[in-house]
Amino acid sequence: MFNHQYSLSAAALACALALPAAAQDYRYSSPDDTMRPATQQPAPQPYPQQTVQQQPAPASLPVCPECGTVESVRSVEQAAEGSGLGVIAGGVLGGLLGHQVGQGRGNTAATIIGAAGGAYAGHQVEKNIKKGTRYDVNVRMNDGTVRTVSYDTEPGFKSGDRVRIIDGKLTRN
Repeated sequence: MFNHQYSLSAAALACALALPAAAQDYRYSSPDDTMRPATQQPAPQPYPQQTVQQQPAPASLPVCPECGTVESVRSVEQAAEGSGLGVIAGGVLGGLLGHQVGQGRGNTAATIIGAAGGAYAGHQVEKNIKKGTRYDVNVRMNDGTVRTVSYDTEPGFKSGDRVRIIDGKLTRN
């Protein structure tokens, strides 16, 4: 029985040594290895020539020079100019209030300071009452330029709307 195990072990060892040699790839050879035969690969065949026929370009749509897309709508506060009425009214009111303070030279100084302060305050109040809001709509035209159309009231357009500019005003496209 011992001989039988010994012969099986010797056969397994011989197979283990022969297996890597049998599995070796002979397609590639190194320059220093002249003993191993290299298999020669056939030259790659070129692909058959393909011709591409160009299709006629589709009829282009007419370009609309007054058409575009709304990029943004901004509200801009406009500072109003004073007409002078606020300065006069504020100066008179401030002078009257200043005249109520003190006696003699103090009264005169208070009247002057009250009139100056009232004039300044009246001017600022008039500007705040008359200020307004303007709406600027930026439109990216089809040719790539950007045009701005201004409105005194909220225009009702939003970013992405397709529009057309006719006589300086926007219309939906």
